Amino acid sequence: MDYISTRGSAPTLDFAGVTLAGLASDGGLYLPANWPHFSQDEIAAMRGMPYAQLAATVMHPFVGDSLSLERLRELCDEAYGRFAHAAVTPLVQLDERHWLLELFHGPTLAFKDVALQLLGLLFEEFLARERGTLTIVGATSGDTGSAAIDAVAGRDKVEIFMLHPKGRVSDVQRRQMTTVRAPNVHNIAIDGSFDDAQAMVKRLFADEAMTAKHRLGAVNSINWARLMAQVVYYFAAALQLGAPERSVAFSVPTGNFGDVFAGHVAARMGLPIARLAVATNVNDILHRALTSGDYSQSEVTATAAPSMDIQVSSNFERLLFDIGGRDGSALAGQMRGFETSRAMLLSNAQREGAASLFTSARADQSAMAQAMRWAWDRAGEVVDPHTAIGLHAAHSLDLPADVPIVTLATAHPAKFRDAVERATGTRPTLPLRVGDLFAREEAYTELSGGYDAVRDFILTHASPRG
Repeated sequence: MDYISTRGSAPTLDFAGVTLAGLASDGGLYLPANWPHFSQDEIAAMRGMPYAQLAATVMHPFVGDSLSLERLRELCDEAYGRFAHAAVTPLVQLDERHWLLELFHGPTLAFKDVALQLLGLLFEEFLARERGTLTIVGATSGDTGSAAIDAVAGRDKVEIFMLHPKGRVSDVQRRQMTTVRAPNVHNIAIDGSFDDAQAMVKRLFADEAMTAKHRLGAVNSINWARLMAQVVYYFAAALQLGAPERSVAFSVPTGNFGDVFAGHVAARMGLPIARLAVATNVNDILHRALTSGDYSQSEVTATAAPSMDIQVSSNFERLLFDIGGRDGSALAGQMRGFETSRAMLLSNAQREGAASLFTSARADQSAMAQAMRWAWDRAGEVVDPHTAIGLHAAHSLDLPADVPIVTLATAHPAKFRDAVERATGTRPTLPLRVGDLFAREEAYTELSGGYDAVRDFILTHASPRG
């Protein structure tokens, strides 16, 4: 399998190459040169597979010669053996047509574990074949950081520097990062938003002084391997609800567009997806883009759903490339214009391509709280703020009654205890597997929002490439 950049001028890489590279050298994001496709019979044959076997089956076409199917299955067995539920991503029924896909049974209680537990093993696998080290730099709006740190803490040849916006993540999210004391883990709190942190990460990849000294890797969903692993649970849910003979709709709480883009990939692979609902909070750049073609950045508003407090959704570039004719040169010009003006209009082809599968909905604080109360009152389910925003969007879908609607439950409600208690009167408790999180000592470095301070900190503390 060959991988190409959305901006058209970076070298073509294989799967191992894109896993270690993260961001493309031309500033774009890597995608497969073509989409693998399963027939209805091949999808039907996946029914009843254990999750690790299903994962290896769905992902292997993307892996090519980088890993054998047997070795990929071994890595999946190891990654998903750490999950607290035997089904890994179980479905929970809310009413006659609404379902939750629980993605928070991994070690850090968020959907990011599904991909990052595997990604940590892939890093180790591919680095073992060559000399040198990998310096991971990442930005987090809360859950990516803890999941990535858990996945790579203590691993050979890997160091991680994770940026989070100071004061804009929940106390549980912060502590899951800052109480990990492995010597290869470095936490950085910056003044600013997640968008500021994400912009710094992209700038680091383009900084020749940095890349000359360190081999940089990515754990954000700009890394194709992470996004690829998220495709699997769309297959897992749809198969349980009647696919391939029956279409299924999904509602996805969305910040950086990676999770919902994985649904787009599943549809490209032949999974019958009736609709993908992009659920946003008041930081609604994606909702505006999908409803009016207006992809323009505004100020980030801090909310009770911090993982969605984003105004620049990196993975949206992948969608624009794929539905707009896969013209890397044209998209590079479009993205350069956006990076300069912080605004752009989608082309007619992009708008029409998105409309064929995607819809969107925006939830303010009141709508979010109402959805949390609905889940609790109607089904006895406690959901976190992000999942509640997904439920709000799910209820806005206009689909035939026989189409089941699955909302991705992206985080355990105990990660957002205060917001859940305000909305429902119920205070969720942390699972026992999290242990003494609030008794552990924290350690992190606070830096200004300036790029130079972050770059200099990494240059000082990271091991040089071998």
